[in-house]
Amino acid sequence: MKIIITKDYNNMSKLASEIVIKEIKKKPNLVVAFPTGKTPLGLCELLVRAYKNKKIDFSDIKTFRLDEYYPIKANDKKSLGYSIQKNLLDKVNIRKDNINTLNTETKGFDRECRNYEAKIRKNKIDLMILGVGVNGHIAFNEPGSLEGSKTRLVELTPETIKRNKIKKIKNALTIGVSTIMKSEKIILLASGKDKAEAIRCLMKCKPDKCCPISFLKKHKNLIVIIDKEAGRLIS
Repeated sequence: MKIIITKDYNNMSKLASEIVIKEIKKKPNLVVAFPTGKTPLGLCELLVRAYKNKKIDFSDIKTFRLDEYYPIKANDKKSLGYSIQKNLLDKVNIRKDNINTLNTETKGFDRECRNYEAKIRKNKIDLMILGVGVNGHIAFNEPGSLEGSKTRLVELTPETIKRNKIKKIKNALTIGVSTIMKSEKIILLASGKDKAEAIRCLMKCKPDKCCPISFLKKHKNLIVIIDKEAGRLIS
């Protein structure tokens, strides 16, 4: 594990973007998993800027989404996918058939999860970019998630529902911990003092289902990029 503590969110995003750009240049047909939420927005902005400045090309890149609320329509502005689509994918030259998402409108979520897991096996993820929840969840692997878990339907914790302001949505589809761990390289991003306890758990705790982020320390190629506030309990 390599940990880098930056002075603020902007520097965290800049460093992350430099790594992602380097990976894309090294492998133009990179398979990358992008996170949702607020944390990656700075990264998305910098990647779009790099594309517009002709520093990177997304035409051969494949992407996978980590998670999505269930059930929710794909074009719902409250969906997790809406943000990454609006702030990154719609602004670069990625082919639509290279964008892989979880269908959260289908009633057959079991089949959808199995198919998504199989698709990831066929297109091994080169670069997994993760954020982390205040309770230590990665993707939507909430506390209690097992190390061997795969893509599945999960019940969101009351804490996650409250923080994400989604009172009517209680579930989500998410890739599993084992799905994450099979990635070639992982970049974990965290910003703000409310993420400090989760980062402390990653650094200090033994891998355990009570704090899923702790499983990441077993990965062979993990880069943790955080700002000072997120690292305040370890620095």
